[in-house]
Amino acid sequence: MGSKNKLKRFKENEGFSNVIQPERDTVTEGRFELRGQWREKVFKNDNPLILELGCGKGEYTVNLARKNPHHNYIGIDIKGARFWRGAKTALDENMDNVRFLRTQIELIDLLFGENEVDEIWITFPDPQIKYKRTKHRLTNQVFLERYKAVLKPEGRIHLKTDSEFLHGYTLGLLHGLGYEIEYANHHVYRNEGSPEEVTGIQTFYEKQYLEQEKPITYVRFKLN
Repeated sequence: MGSKNKLKRFKENEGFSNVIQPERDTVTEGRFELRGQWREKVFKNDNPLILELGCGKGEYTVNLARKNPHHNYIGIDIKGARFWRGAKTALDENMDNVRFLRTQIELIDLLFGENEVDEIWITFPDPQIKYKRTKHRLTNQVFLERYKAVLKPEGRIHLKTDSEFLHGYTLGLLHGLGYEIEYANHHVYRNEGSPEEVTGIQTFYEKQYLEQEKPITYVRFKLN
């Protein structure tokens, strides 16, 4: 994407009613007013709140929201030019159960209150295979603790990825920490019984992975 296109999308995001872009200092200094009040102040209902972390173009966020109109969805990514597509689609379709939040994922426990989130989706994150980058891996122990701080006690996390490495790493970590693995599948399109919300939604890049015959893995777990 050219720099002019990015600037155009950044500008449009500023006018989108479904895009929230807090300053980092506002969040880190505890001045983010929506923390703990997303249902009351943003969605104006008591419906379940589901996050997609690293939402990219927002394809999963928007499609889940289409399938579940009585759930609230927030796509989170630092790259606003990417989720512009999802935000615009949601506005064009008058979807009032979708928002996009431009911020760093490591701030999640400062953006949401205790027990505020029902589910978290992590779809096709960078596996951060190199050892020096493990601190950025979205299923490492530090991130899991941050998710636990905002999830309800029975809240679920979904990891869908083309990285067999990340799938195996996450399963091993969950076993080691004693967390509950509800469902795990190393090839969701080859094995019967995969959840419909996993196989029924395909992102642009996922379709490319499937054309390359890369297995798509999935694990659903709790941090109780």
